[in-house]
Amino acid sequence: MTTHLQSPIHLQLPLSGMSCANCASRITANLNKLDGVSATVNFALEQAAIELASPDRLSAVLDSIKSQGYDYGSETFLFQITGMSCAGCSARLNKMLAALPGVISAEVNFSIEQARIVLVPGMQTPAALREQIEALGFGAQLAQGSASGRRQQLLEREAQEAATARQAQTRVIVSALLTLPLLVGMLAMAGLFPWHLPAWLELVLATPVQFWIGARFYRGAWLALKNRAANMDVLVATGTSAAYFYSLYLLLTLGMAASGKLYFEASAIIITLISLGKLLEARARRSTQSAIRELMALRPETATVWRGESWESVAIDEVLRGDRLRVLVGERVPVDGRIVSGASELDESILTGESLPVPRSAGDKVMGGAINRSGVLEIEATTVGEDSSLSKIIALVESAQMGKAPLQQLVDKVSAVFVPVVMAIALFTLLVWYAISNDFGQALLAAVAVLVIACPCALGLATPAAIVTGTGVAARHGILIKDVDTLQKAHAIKALIFDKTGTLTQGKPVLASWSGTAEQLRLAAALQQASEHPLALAMREAVGKEVVLPQPEAVEVRVGAGIGGQVAGHAVAIGNGSLLAQLGIEQPQQDEQP
Repeated sequence: MTTHLQSPIHLQLPLSGMSCANCASRITANLNKLDGVSATVNFALEQAAIELASPDRLSAVLDSIKSQGYDYGSETFLFQITGMSCAGCSARLNKMLAALPGVISAEVNFSIEQARIVLVPGMQTPAALREQIEALGFGAQLAQGSASGRRQQLLEREAQEAATARQAQTRVIVSALLTLPLLVGMLAMAGLFPWHLPAWLELVLATPVQFWIGARFYRGAWLALKNRAANMDVLVATGTSAAYFYSLYLLLTLGMAASGKLYFEASAIIITLISLGKLLEARARRSTQSAIRELMALRPETATVWRGESWESVAIDEVLRGDRLRVLVGERVPVDGRIVSGASELDESILTGESLPVPRSAGDKVMGGAINRSGVLEIEATTVGEDSSLSKIIALVESAQMGKAPLQQLVDKVSAVFVPVVMAIALFTLLVWYAISNDFGQALLAAVAVLVIACPCALGLATPAAIVTGTGVAARHGILIKDVDTLQKAHAIKALIFDKTGTLTQGKPVLASWSGTAEQLRLAAALQQASEHPLALAMREAVGKEVVLPQPEAVEVRVGAGIGGQVAGHAVAIGNGSLLAQLGIEQPQQDEQP
């Protein structure tokens, strides 16, 4: 009897609703309590890296996230369906799609022959969905959504976050304008101003700040307490509410005589400053997520595939293993594959670090994301989707960003108990201060100061933000960091060993010297107009943009050897020793380089 072990399923699930690092720690702890689930939640990225032992554990994960008061992202695919003959066909297809793991909802419309599928990111690929649809005897063509699905999802999320940031910025400005007059009262209490604002005006100014601008802190505190936890929002809501309601009590009991004894400005200033901090924090989080988007941009959204009797442009997710693809000069290779016909030079620097293009011909393997620099290629797709080299690089960067360094694990433990400890210290401060001074107002202010100054958000955000930023900047410079343990140990590196000098240079060659005449250089640069090779670009830059170059004719590019053609009535050839030998040209004497 043979036992088939199911491979675990890995998800990168976007989350929303987290207000501080404690939220991330709480979600992580609750998810890891579930059988067959291993999870890490990153507050800086607002993502959860989840490993499921089997697909049926997904529903428990989603229910756990929802029950804690948070939400998760989704992606939508729209397929054009053919072959449905009646409403029964659409009902049967709808039932099958809705039962697939990770599908949140499925709607199949018989009249317009479309299927709209909303699912958890990463659980199903468009190609897999199409195969499921075709297995029932229907045809399917992706109309919307692609591997660009994830890229589009990130862009949409970025746009949504930008809109949210604009709203938050507006609220901060309004809060600051309402709070500014209240500073007069603070200056008066310090003896720097001769009069106080009327008590009723302080109430009018402070109330919208407390309950409109500060509503987010009340919502966050309620969610935390409902889940028997405490976070930064609990501290802010408790501290500012204490100052506001104590001032309100004084106003109701003393009337206008309470002027100069109120603390409305304390609660308003605290909410304004923390809201400003939240705005800056959100901006920092958005900037850390650019590395993944830039890597995803290396993958084309469409590919030219041979379908039936012609070449068709299809979404990248529609490419299946074994498909025949065409890659023109200047295009990126859409997927990993093997060259069936053609020869070219490919710029694989983003994938390998090799700065110069490498010659590739029939039978050679190519990697998705590489740039085709010369000839037209026809390739056979060997790996697609999440199995491709570029997807694995993206997954590696994501994994490094989602990981927790040993220092972060310590920070999480501290953050988990930080808020209850701060609440206890604030209460102790209130009681001791009141016992010593017998002034409840001053005792309350001291307790509020403990609550708001001790907010642990920076403690929980600093380390993950540093990890995300560090791995992201490294990825943009072609350095891939395997895991966060390696990143944390990097400060102890004493020496580096590189396997090639190209790794240490700019990867952009320049013409250092020329032994021929200026006219010969002009003719050579003119011929190089037909090439996008880095050496050709260097030669064209050497003559300068102000020099008028004639157009080359009868150009022949020889991959890995050089280029030849006619320029202004002259036969011109540029290449290596083997090309010159084929043309019967004596190789020029090399100058000694110092």
